[in-house]
Amino acid sequence: MQMRKTTIILLLFAGISLFLNAQSEPNVIQLSLKECLAKALKNSLNIQVELIDPELAQVSVDQAKEKFIPTLSMNYNLRDENSASYSFLDAEDTLKTNFSRFSTEISQQLPTGGSLSLSLDGSMYDTNRNFQTINPRYSSNLSFDFSQPLLKGFGLNISRKDIIVAQNQLAMSEEELERALQEQIYEVEQAYWNLVKAIENLEVQKQSLRLAQDLLEKNKRSVEVGAMAPIEIVQAQATVAQRQADILAAESEVKNSEDRLKTIINISADMEAPKGATIIPTDRPEYTRVDISLDEALATAMQNRPDLAASRIGLENSEIDLSYTKNQLLPGLDLTASYWSPGVSGDQILYLNDNPLTGRVVGTVPGGIGDSFSDVFAFRYQNWSVGLTLDIPISNILSRAQHQQAKLNLEKAKIQLKNQEQQVFRDIKIAVRNVATNYERIQAYKAARELAEKQLEAEEEKFKVGLSTNYLVLQSQEALADARTAEMGAAIDYKLSLAQLYRDLGISLEEKNISIMDIK
Repeated sequence: MQMRKTTIILLLFAGISLFLNAQSEPNVIQLSLKECLAKALKNSLNIQVELIDPELAQVSVDQAKEKFIPTLSMNYNLRDENSASYSFLDAEDTLKTNFSRFSTEISQQLPTGGSLSLSLDGSMYDTNRNFQTINPRYSSNLSFDFSQPLLKGFGLNISRKDIIVAQNQLAMSEEELERALQEQIYEVEQAYWNLVKAIENLEVQKQSLRLAQDLLEKNKRSVEVGAMAPIEIVQAQATVAQRQADILAAESEVKNSEDRLKTIINISADMEAPKGATIIPTDRPEYTRVDISLDEALATAMQNRPDLAASRIGLENSEIDLSYTKNQLLPGLDLTASYWSPGVSGDQILYLNDNPLTGRVVGTVPGGIGDSFSDVFAFRYQNWSVGLTLDIPISNILSRAQHQQAKLNLEKAKIQLKNQEQQVFRDIKIAVRNVATNYERIQAYKAARELAEKQLEAEEEKFKVGLSTNYLVLQSQEALADARTAEMGAAIDYKLSLAQLYRDLGISLEEKNISIMDIK
C-alpha cells in the first residue's frame, strides 16, 4: 500500500513539474489533439494541393457550360476598287466601285443537340458603271436558321455529355479531397498518440530508474551497517546502469515521435510557434467502450466512404461514354429549316423614255438603307426552306472501336468497384475486431499492472525483513515497468484503432466535427 502511495505521489510530482516547465519554458508549446488537427489542416502542403483540384474541376465545368452560352458575332467590310475601263459601254475612263457590308449574328446551341441562329446583314454598292437603274444600291436581309440532328447527335445527355462528365469529375475531386482530409486526420492522430506513448514510456523508465536507485541506496546503507555483503550492491548498480540506457533509448524515441508530428502538422509554417519549440501533448488516452456491430459498420462504410463514392461516379462516367459512343454509330439525319426576309433600296435613276440604253438621266428618286430595313422588318418578301440530310457512312471503324473501348472500360469499372467493396468489407472486419480486442487488452493489462504493483509491494516488504533478495525485487520492478508500458500501449492502440475505424467508415470529419467549408 505504501508503495502505491509513493508511486502516485511521484507521478503527480512529475506531471506538475512537466506542466510548470511547459509554462515557464518559452520554447515549449502545449498542444491538444484538436489543436494539432487544426494546424495540420491549415498548414499541410498536401491538403493545400488537394484543395486546388476541386477548383480546377469547377473551371472545367464552367468551360463545358460555355457551349450553351449564346455567341454574338459582328463583321464589317469596306472595299474600294478602281480599274481601267475597257469599254465605253462600261465607263468612260476609270471604273470605280465602292462596296461596304456589315453583318450581325447571334447563335445558340440547343440542349437537344441542334442550333438556332438569327442574323441581320446589310450592304451598300456604288459604282460609276453606265446603265445602272439603282445606284447606290442598299440591300439587307434578316434570317432565322434552325438545325437539329434526329439520330446521331440527338438527345439531352448526348449534347450535354461534356458538362455531365465535368460535373462528375468535380464531384469526384470533392470526394477525393474528403478522403485526403480523413487520411490527414488519421496521420495526425497516429503521430500524436505515438508521441504520448513515447513520453509516457519515458516517464515509466524514469520511475523504474528511481526505484532501482532507491534500492541501490538502501543496499549501500545495509552494507555500511554490516547487514549485507558488498557483493549485493553490484546487481543493483548493474540494473541502474541498464535503466539509464533504457532512458536514453526512450528519449530518442520521444524526439523521433515529436519530429514526425511536427512534420505532419507543418509546424514550421505556424508563425505563432517558436522556432525549434518542443511539443508537449496535453491529451491523455482516456477511453470509453465503443460497441458497433459489423453489419452496422458495413452499412455506414458503404454510405460514407468517399473512395467508394468516387468510384461510383467514375462508373457513371463510363456509362455516359458508352451511351455516347453508341449514339455515334447511328447514321446522321439532320433537319434544317430557314426563314429569311430580304430588302432592297437605293437611288432610282430615271432615264429618258425609261430606257437606260439612251444614257440620258432625267432624274432620280432618292432611297436610303432605311427603306431597305423597312422592307426587312415588315417581312415584305417572305422566304422559307425545310430540308433533311441523311448521312450514312460506308465505314465507321473508328466509331465502332471507340464504342468497344467504352464497353470494356465500363466492364473494368464495374469489376474494380466490386473489388474495392470487397476490400472495404475486409478492412471494416479488421477495424471492428481491433477495436474490441484492444479494449479487452486494456482491461487485461490494467489487471496485470495492479497485480505487478502488489507483487512489488510484497517483495519490498519481504526484502525489509530479509525474506527476499535483490534479484527478486529488481525483477518485480521490471515486471511493473513492463506492465505499465503495456497498459499505456494498449490504451494508445485502442485510440488508434478507433481512429482507423472512423477513417475506414468514412466518418472521420463528422466524428471530429470538421467541415470542408471551414478548411476552404
